[in-house]
Amino acid sequence: MKTIETVKNGKNFTVVNVGKLSDIKDYVLPLGNIEIPGKVFAGQALHATGSELSFQSFAPGQDSGFLHTHKNHEELYFILRGKGLYQVDGEEVSVTEGSIIRVAPEGRRALKNTGDSELLMLCVQYKGNTFTAEDATDGNILNDELKW
Repeated sequence: MKTIETVKNGKNFTVVNVGKLSDIKDYVLPLGNIEIPGKVFAGQALHATGSELSFQSFAPGQDSGFLHTHKNHEELYFILRGKGLYQVDGEEVSVTEGSIIRVAPEGRRALKNTGDSELLMLCVQYKGNTFTAEDATDGNILNDELKW
């Protein structure tokens, strides 16, 4: 089974490599009694403390197989390649490369590849209702010299 490679760990960072995005389809995620082909979570490998992220590849005609919700996590879905239909609470919207979908924890969601080539998605999940307008200015620009 394909696994994530840890490249480097430091005091304030972790670098991993999931491989070529065209090879995401080779991952298999065991989930209880089922296996989800073409899906990999990277949050644990990254030692992420405020979010989870996953990549998922859908073959032509493939869908997520089930609707799901979350207890606390809001999700952002980034369509990186391909086209499909995204369903939330019974409403469908066409998505294509460059589409970004936000779904609240309670949203009943699923995705289907309606194209004739791979659909590749990146999903970022985080605890909902935790960010405010103040968070947009959370970054600090430092005067330190860049050393490459």
